[in-house]
Amino acid sequence: MLWTERYRPLQLADIVGQDRVIGLLSSCVVSKTTPHLMLAGPHGTGKSTAIRCFAGQLYGPEWEANTSIFQTADIFSLGKKIFEDDERYAHLYQKGQSLIVNFKYILKWYASLRPLDADFKLMVFEDAHALTRDAQQGLRRIMEQYSGTCRFVFSTTNPSAIIPAISSRCLPLFFAPLPARVIATQLATIREREAAGMHASCSSDDIELIAEAAQGDLRRGILLLQAVSQSGTCSNLASLSQSETETVAGTAIGLIKAGDVRSGLRQLESLMIDYGLSGREVLAEIRSVARREYNHPLIAAALADADARLGHANNEYVQIDAFATGIKEIFS
Repeated sequence: MLWTERYRPLQLADIVGQDRVIGLLSSCVVSKTTPHLMLAGPHGTGKSTAIRCFAGQLYGPEWEANTSIFQTADIFSLGKKIFEDDERYAHLYQKGQSLIVNFKYILKWYASLRPLDADFKLMVFEDAHALTRDAQQGLRRIMEQYSGTCRFVFSTTNPSAIIPAISSRCLPLFFAPLPARVIATQLATIREREAAGMHASCSSDDIELIAEAAQGDLRRGILLLQAVSQSGTCSNLASLSQSETETVAGTAIGLIKAGDVRSGLRQLESLMIDYGLSGREVLAEIRSVARREYNHPLIAAALADADARLGHANNEYVQIDAFATGIKEIFS
């Protein structure tokens, strides 16, 4: 069993490093009411867990009956196939209609269901940034129609992808990357509980290294700790902590440094097309590579400049290409 599942918090109070957000959610549990919510922050900071803990404490044993969770990234990547194959949607799926029409129809059907022993139910959208603009416009009208009996919760790593008509109706809650010391404390607790079954004894220094490699992502830190314990050594931590997308980003920067900008650009575009990363997520992968392998102040400045431009740009591909072309001059 994955340790991320074994040690997933069951109560809001068990979620670490997000005291302000957890305090607000806990007050909503006490008052038995809540506004629409937008939970934003990087991966592995507790957004999905907080939603489930919040629903569990708000509704008790009936929380699943009063909570509808939609994996929007799956819906808009797999298309109508997910409606055909998933038993939750198959009886509602209209074969002759488009994905958007089916999506809005299914949302209305779920929103129209009366909550069980409660004043309202939760409609949760994981990876809400995957919602297309047309889907968001339709969702806005559904929010207006069913706000009396439904509360809409959006979880996203990219809140700027949500249209103002939706975001302005939500209370924003930001889940910050966890400090390394908080991650280290959690990892040390898990190490003590799993000591009997670990093939490698991780010292305090090893725990600190893993906490730093996690880069604010507690889920990633726990997975790294489990991988290290099963591999029997902490010596290959760098290779264990490097994701596939980070490897692609490293290859792209290496190609640009060698003067093959065209191939480097294709690698970076692949991260957005094939891996589904946003422009800012691509920059985050490049930042990890640059910090580890180059540590050049001009690259850091170029990353900051590209990140600022992405906040005001319509086309992320253009900005990523401009960044890649610009750093070529740094290496020359």
